[in-house]
Amino acid sequence: MKMNYVVLGTNDMDASGAFYDSLFAQLGLQCLTPSDRMTYWLGEDFAFATALPFDTKPATNGNGTMVGFCVGGPDAVARLYALAIDLGGTCEGKPNQRGPKFSAYVRDLDGNKLCFSD
Repeated sequence: MKMNYVVLGTNDMDASGAFYDSLFAQLGLQCLTPSDRMTYWLGEDFAFATALPFDTKPATNGNGTMVGFCVGGPDAVARLYALAIDLGGTCEGKPNQRGPKFSAYVRDLDGNKLCFSD
């Protein structure tokens, strides 16, 4: 079994779109916006999306919820971490060796936790 896709809630589609467009710009993902409440970034075997919640209630982040991205080596981890911070994300753990993985942790503009690892 493998994961099909991940969707994170947002309260501001424009801000979320700009954040992830810039973050994913050099990763070769295709951006697709099928409706005014959802945007996808698609890879060959990967789908990530942000969406306004279908129930129209405010999006919230889950305590303990995190999305991990395998981005290559330590240089790519450090670059994406720095870019996310420059785009308005917040630090949840600077790039560092953690067990067998070199990783970094940030929160996006809606407080969703992301991990970049090698």
